[in-house]
Order: sequence, then structure tokens, then C-alpha cells
Amino acid sequence: MELSQLSESLQRDAVWVVFINVLLQQVGLPVPAVPTLLLAGSLAATSGELASVLAAAVLASVVADWMWYLAGRAFGYRVLSGLCRLSINPGSCVSQTEARFVRWGLGSLVIAKFIPGFSTVAPPIAGSLRMALPGFLAAAATGAALWAGLALGAGWMLRAQVQIAIGHLDRNASSAVAVGAGILAVWLGWKLWQKYRFRKQSKIAHITPDELLAAMQTPHAPLLLDLRAPSMVAQTGPLPGATHAELDGLLEVLGTWPKNQPIVTLCACPEDATAIQAARKLLNAGYLSVRPLKGGYEAWLARTSAA
Repeated sequence: MELSQLSESLQRDAVWVVFINVLLQQVGLPVPAVPTLLLAGSLAATSGELASVLAAAVLASVVADWMWYLAGRAFGYRVLSGLCRLSINPGSCVSQTEARFVRWGLGSLVIAKFIPGFSTVAPPIAGSLRMALPGFLAAAATGAALWAGLALGAGWMLRAQVQIAIGHLDRNASSAVAVGAGILAVWLGWKLWQKYRFRKQSKIAHITPDELLAAMQTPHAPLLLDLRAPSMVAQTGPLPGATHAELDGLLEVLGTWPKNQPIVTLCACPEDATAIQAARKLLNAGYLSVRPLKGGYEAWLARTSAA
């Protein structure tokens, strides 16, 4: 859609155009809403019309957040893990998301709209942690109002400049599209290269749940390191026979564990990413036998439940 066509749509029914655009972005689709909000702000004829558009944006954002909250409440960390599969480093996506949430609490929902990617993954983690719904909705609405209000306000204050920019872009549409496509291609190429490097670094020998179960029955049972997030451990309970650890304090947790004795790392994250990172770190520190558990927490839980 050309900018002139978007302008015409906004002039006819700005409330619905903004509502749909914001809703689609907040559920995770790659349809940026900020340009639409800027344009809507520049086209608003009165402050009352601007307020109506703001209300539509806030409502759409809160509806999307509420949907993700319910998904997180129903399915727990599986939702977050699924979303993080799209990132370059799935394991750090999970751990960083939770770290932000634990550090900032309700405030994380307010600032989430200003951090790319975080606005989609914050609501399901709030649901999985059983955050009270009234507080969640209030924080989500506050964040949405600040985010959309700033974009609409900028469009309103700079409406003359926005309209001039739209005119230039419409007159040079083909060049603008070519430049945009080139930038997108470079960005995608860089992301794919990073993803390739991460997968290459992740190649390491794993241990299967069956092999681990058998090894735990031997006199030289491996040390099982549980690298799940603290809030997930609190939610699901500790694993029998496992020692909880975090990447930052991994070596301190091991204490006097002999470097020639086996260690198994376990996480609840896509592609066993955190468990692989921990295994690499321990191997680099001189430990001789460290393997991540294939399939992580869910595979181990399924195997021990069936035993």
C-alpha cells in the first residue's frame, strides 16, 4: 500500500486502521505500527479525534497482550520457548526475557513497548508467573498509552514535516522501495549469518534421557546441573537429584567436583541452547566430560514419569 493510500484510509476511518495495525503488530506479525501512528497523528483534525485514535491503539495493544497473557497462563514456558525459537540465540532469549521481567516487575510491561521483541514475549511470561490480571492490564495499558501517545503526539506536532516527507516518498516511490528492500536484505542476511554461527557453535555431543537414567544408577553418577530459570523452578519444583545453577555462577556451583567426573547440563529452552552454553563453558574450564541433555527438561520429565 502506498503512503497516499494509507493517508486516505486514515482520513476515512483512522480509528479502525490504527486498531487493526496495532493489534496485528502486538500479536507478533511484522507490520510496524509506529509509521501508521505518526501518520494518523499528522492527519488528526482535532484533539478529540487524536484521543479517539489513541484509545483505539491502547485497546488493540491491551487485547493482544491479554491474549498472550492467557496463553502463558495456560501453557507456561512452552509459549515463551516457542516465541524464542525465532531469535538468534533461543537460550539467551528465554533467560534475558525472564531476567528483565524479574528485575523490573510490573514496570517491564510499561517499557516493553519500547524494546523490540520484548513487547511480544513479556505478556506470556507474566501469565506463566501467574501475575494478577488487574495489575497486568493496568501496566500493559500504561505502557501502550505512553508508546502510542508519543508516536501520535510526534505526528501531531510535526504534521507539516510528516506531510512533506510523504510527498517526497510518493514522488520517489520506486527508489524508496529499492532502498528499503536493500536495507531489509542486508539486515536479514546479517541475522541469518548470526543464526548460522550460533548453530555451528551449538554442535556438541548430547546425552539422551535413557542414557542419563542408566548413568544415574552407577557408582559414578554424573552431576546433573539444572539451568532452568529460578521462577520456573519455583513454579514446577526442583528436579530430584539435580543441582540448580545459573550461567553466571556456574563454576562456583561446582565447587570441588572433580574435573574428570561426568557432568550433565539441562535447561528448559529451545534447542537446548542454555545447556549447550553451560557445557561449552565447563569444557573450556577444563572439565573433561560435560554433555547437555537432549530434549532438556521436558524430555527428562517425560522419561522419568514413564519409568
